[in-house]
Amino acid sequence: MTQGKVNHNKFDKQFISLGLVGDNIGRGLNELGIGQGSRLVGFEIGRDSTNFAEGIDRDEAYRQVLESAEALMEGQRNWVCNLSNVASLLWYMYQSLDAEVNWAGFYTLDPLDPQQLILGPFQGRTACQTILFSRGVCGAAATTGLTQLVPDVEKFPGHIACDGGTRSEIVVPIMVGDKVVAVLDVDCLKEEGFGQVDREWLEKLGNLLGREGEMWRCGS
Repeated sequence: MTQGKVNHNKFDKQFISLGLVGDNIGRGLNELGIGQGSRLVGFEIGRDSTNFAEGIDRDEAYRQVLESAEALMEGQRNWVCNLSNVASLLWYMYQSLDAEVNWAGFYTLDPLDPQQLILGPFQGRTACQTILFSRGVCGAAATTGLTQLVPDVEKFPGHIACDGGTRSEIVVPIMVGDKVVAVLDVDCLKEEGFGQVDREWLEKLGNLLGREGEMWRCGS
């Protein structure tokens, strides 16, 4: 990714002193000896990845999200950074599809309580801060290690109404080996808002995130 080991203190100071903006970023990186290939926040990749073609179908939209997520994550091992970008990709995708999605994001394993999830990066309204494994759709996904596709949340035992407007939900566990490290949660304002297409692609996205096992050992 970079040429040799980067001195981050030097990088920070010189980055500021160069006054980098817009197209000057690439030139400034070269002056620092880092090169255009650096994942300086995936600037070039991320700039257009939340733009979806008018009339795009669900399969192609998910394909774009998956490919963009993989590109943005290349060389980046911080889970907060990666999950934030993935939540943004999903949010803009659902908006482009007029899918009536009102929340898309993550709950991660609480480092202080292995039987509890804690709120991670997301898009949407403020949410429940913690969720026990024994409660709700997210808890069921974390406990079983299986995707929960819920067409009507009112019929799901123990459903937690973080947003009273939610009518359907899908939660995909993110696994590293046989351990759940997080869940991907998407809520919708209409019943039966998700189907097998959503399940297939969100599980692929979950597999991508779980595959980067080293990311989950890195601090935030």
